[in-house]
Amino acid sequence: MLCRLRTPGRNGAKLAAALGCLSSRHKHTLPDLPYDYGALQPHISAEIMQLHHSKHHAAYVNNLNVAQDKYAEALAKGDVTVQVALQPSLRFNGGGHINHSIFWTNLSPTGGGEPKGALLEAIKRDFGSFEKFKEKMTAITVGVQGSGWGWLGYNKDADHLQLAACSNQDPLQGSTGLIPLLGIDVWEHAYYLQYKNVRPDYLKAVWNVINWENVAERFKACKK
Repeated sequence: MLCRLRTPGRNGAKLAAALGCLSSRHKHTLPDLPYDYGALQPHISAEIMQLHHSKHHAAYVNNLNVAQDKYAEALAKGDVTVQVALQPSLRFNGGGHINHSIFWTNLSPTGGGEPKGALLEAIKRDFGSFEKFKEKMTAITVGVQGSGWGWLGYNKDADHLQLAACSNQDPLQGSTGLIPLLGIDVWEHAYYLQYKNVRPDYLKAVWNVINWENVAERFKACKK
């Protein structure tokens, strides 16, 4: 909602009006999973999914709301120093919310196999074959140093599928300009309880629950 300060007067009155607008700002919320926590077993355990969704993602949402409230207050006060200081928190928690909201829909208990139609043809065109694509995406994702994500994205300017790795919770589109189609989380909380420090085993398993219908819908949408 766009709030306008229509009442002239002292700075205090303007600030109060601005904070009134802030109080009506839509809050981000934790999205529901489209399946039960245990639905992706044996590939991803129910314990991992519950902690990942209800604790980690929830924390990103809560911290994003706090950071945005502080930013809006600083904006109303004209405090540029605070606005700049809040940028890392907005990027980290905002990225965490964006990334996980995509990730949950990229997974499905009926997933796995190969995509179909236009998405499969684009993968073959840009990577040679579906197997070569899987190998390349697995390699770039396993190779993320520390915490981060492996992504399949769409380069709208070049009409080309492209792989990328992002550190921490950096969002793909905000960092690279690529439109996110498929993201794989390789923070340790995404797999450590089940796969310990063997990230390649987690990557091998996660291909069994990739929701190619969702990825194809995202590809179709960004082609419009």
